[in-house]
Amino acid sequence: MINLAGRTAVVFGLANKRSIAWAIAQRLHAAGAQLAITYQNERLKEECIGLLAELPEARAFQCDVSRDEEIAALFAELQSAYGKIHTLVHSVAYAPAEDLKGEFVNTSREGFRIAHDVSVYSLVALARAAAPLMLDGGSIMTLTYYGSEKVVPKYNVMGVAKAALEATVRYLAYDLGKRRIRVNAISAGPVKTLAARGISGFGDMLRSHAERAPLGRNVEVSEVGDTAVYLASDLSTGITGEVIYVDCGYNIMGF
Repeated sequence: MINLAGRTAVVFGLANKRSIAWAIAQRLHAAGAQLAITYQNERLKEECIGLLAELPEARAFQCDVSRDEEIAALFAELQSAYGKIHTLVHSVAYAPAEDLKGEFVNTSREGFRIAHDVSVYSLVALARAAAPLMLDGGSIMTLTYYGSEKVVPKYNVMGVAKAALEATVRYLAYDLGKRRIRVNAISAGPVKTLAARGISGFGDMLRSHAERAPLGRNVEVSEVGDTAVYLASDLSTGITGEVIYVDCGYNIMGF
């Protein structure tokens, strides 16, 4: 059993109990980590506070990652509350619904900008803010998907954003390695989250994945959480700049 007692983890991207961020938070808490969990805005506050009742001593903070002033205010709060942090989980992605339908060639300029700002640049902004608080080194992780490498119809601009996200992981890993901060991505198989429901044909993605994956099923969100605990622990101190697949082997298949 991995023991993260004495370490502080900050989790971004909690929307509801189906969120990958929630599964990760549960696993980190079970491993003994002290948790700070963020929600985007007042509309999501109530659900976040309700969920945190299941995680004794976890605290909730508001932060819209598309606003630099909110990021700065949050990390000032975190420094005051915890002094230092050890793990940051970036489970944030968004693209306008109309750009996740039809053909990628029809992606709007604004939709492209929003997808990359929220889903990619936010990792840069959070890593920059977190690094000064990672006094003992640390682990930063984000969530990606196989649509970054291969065409997944209807995933559209989000696939392009995930490709940019994975490149961002590598560049951040290079910059932050000198501070003993590791940066990695977990490439999870399709999971029924609030964000996934916005993707046209998501049910087809689930069926195809289960049929073709070597394990013959879809990934459980708890398995993604377990991988996050591993990346937060000292068992992964030699790993940085990597994309770790948690998809029941789907990515190894040619057809």
